[in-house]
Amino acid sequence: MEDCGFKAALFDFGGVIADEGFRNGLYEIARLNGLAEEDFAAATRKIIHDTGYITGRAGEAFFWETLRRQTGIRGSDSHLRDIILKGFTLREWMIRVIEELGSRGIRLAILSDQTNWLDELEEKLRFFHHFERVFNSYHVGRTKLEKQIFLDVLEIMRLEPGDTLFVDDTQGHVRRARETGIQAIHYRGKDDFLERLSGLCPGLALDR
Repeated sequence: MEDCGFKAALFDFGGVIADEGFRNGLYEIARLNGLAEEDFAAATRKIIHDTGYITGRAGEAFFWETLRRQTGIRGSDSHLRDIILKGFTLREWMIRVIEELGSRGIRLAILSDQTNWLDELEEKLRFFHHFERVFNSYHVGRTKLEKQIFLDVLEIMRLEPGDTLFVDDTQGHVRRARETGIQAIHYRGKDDFLERLSGLCPGLALDR
């Protein structure tokens, strides 16, 4: 069995390990309130950063209050949160890939720009046990908009950039990771991802 071309793999959560519940949930909230989906999603992404909720500097109630005030949406915090969270469905085939990598001795971690919602999803879906570490922007105080978060992860896990693979569905995050020397796959879909991964790690038992 051939060795993989990396010793550790960092996975984004929404859009890679699971369906992109945040975006899908925002689109549903926009439709329910008669708003343009992408305009509302873009405004929400800005607010979640500007309020500091994404990095744990503000609470969820303040985020929803600000979002309602600036966009005019209606709904209680709990109702709006439920719309977001129900959109996160684990990709079982991706979990099998992660398990296969772990069986090869690859060190595994999550690197996600998420709020406390990631902890709530863990309570419901139970996936943290597949990973050595979970780096969540809400707890670490940085996001993948900052190159420093990649350097911090490398230092904490004592990894060399060239020995590390990062998988994310956002091109900007992938670019910043590569600028630190980390290998990266821009996730664009299952078939493309599996083809790229098999090129780096020959002989993996992959669903196709």
